[in-house]
Amino acid sequence: MKYAKAASVSAPRCRTAASTSPCAASNVNLAPADLPKESGRFDLPIALGILAASGQIPAESLMHREFAGELSLTGALRPMRGAFAMACGTARSNVVQVAAELYLPAASAAEAALVPSVNVYGAADLPSLCAHLAGLPDSRLTPVAAPALDTTPVVPATDMADVIGQRAARRALEVAAAGGHHVLMVGPPGAGKSMLAARLPSLLPPMTDDEALTSAALLSASMSGFSPAQWRQRPFRAPHHSSSAAALVGGRNPPQPGEITLAHLGVLFLDEIPEFDRHVLETLREPLEAGRITISRAALQADFPAACQLIAAMNPCPCGWRGDPNGRRRCTPEIAARYLRKLSGPLLDRIDIQIELPALTPAELSARSSNTNEPSASIAARVSEARTRQLARQGKTNRELSGREVDEVCRPDAAGEALLREAGDRFGWSARAYYRVLKVARTIADLAGAEAPSGAQIAEAVQYRRAFAAG
Repeated sequence: MKYAKAASVSAPRCRTAASTSPCAASNVNLAPADLPKESGRFDLPIALGILAASGQIPAESLMHREFAGELSLTGALRPMRGAFAMACGTARSNVVQVAAELYLPAASAAEAALVPSVNVYGAADLPSLCAHLAGLPDSRLTPVAAPALDTTPVVPATDMADVIGQRAARRALEVAAAGGHHVLMVGPPGAGKSMLAARLPSLLPPMTDDEALTSAALLSASMSGFSPAQWRQRPFRAPHHSSSAAALVGGRNPPQPGEITLAHLGVLFLDEIPEFDRHVLETLREPLEAGRITISRAALQADFPAACQLIAAMNPCPCGWRGDPNGRRRCTPEIAARYLRKLSGPLLDRIDIQIELPALTPAELSARSSNTNEPSASIAARVSEARTRQLARQGKTNRELSGREVDEVCRPDAAGEALLREAGDRFGWSARAYYRVLKVARTIADLAGAEAPSGAQIAEAVQYRRAFAAG
């Protein structure tokens, strides 16, 4: 009985049994039987197990090595998804005091080579791999070198300096980036909501090594796949409003991650959020709060990370011109109110910053050539300093603070406490909304380098929850 293990975090061992005759029939056992198997990554270990059991390659050549890949009828190894995630699993499961070896199709080896402590080999076809395992002269494969990555600071393709006007919205995004807060932008068509959302990643701090590995592994295992060019880039996912609940939060059988998981450690942008199905939006409530989502099926349960930053945008009414001074509004108050009710109170409660964007005036548009707005690099420097203060103080962003931690690190001064109580009574905040205002105020204080939120910082945080204060 010989073994060849499929290199996957959750993949079972591929057991093959055959007689010593090369022409004898072979039985392949993929145990445990109750664990669903998918994709073609088992083709290569099954073929190698049969070859080893029939004596065509040395059985000992499979020891302490991992294999995964899809075989074509010609024996060529086809590219496969999940190579990076498999390399991460190989590194974690390696108990031998030698460097782990992972053998993959040549087209999939480059992304796996980004994982340290794993020697990744890429093979073009089954014969060349068998020659390597047999130790034939001039047929030995060499480990694939990690792709050369540009370590110079990345100049973002989108920059906040391109945004015309919207000074208040720019400040709100700076606060959101510093504390990891969720944002809802409400404004008429052409106010710049989508443009601002696309520039949020340029304000976020660089990924750490652990964050980069986690994000790459999630993308590698998804249908969209992972490219080495995406290394250390925070994901930005913008699903269409026709997306189903399974596409947004995960589903299928066996469970697969959704957009909120693929945006982990990055940004999930929902444009025209009232156009999403209300049931689909309600599925976001728990993962936005917990940063994780559990998908349960009859026989399987999967726990996926979902610590992304939600940025949502919407018009103030179906025609988009509620409150327009030029009289362009075509919606009745009843239609506008019904449109706003598409977002439930519990979902809005979980969005820390809710701001209204005014329409740009002709004067602002005509002066665009003299636009001197602050670039993303300058804002990102302040955001990074604020994040550093948060991590040094509590080891997490302000958005992730629990109720007890909020009481410990977000307590305002006397003037701020009085203002907060007055605002809570006036607007009828829930306990969740009250604590989220405190978290936002703590972030504003971190940007200013203050020890505790002051009355002015509490006032700014209160302004960020007034977009729906009147219902």
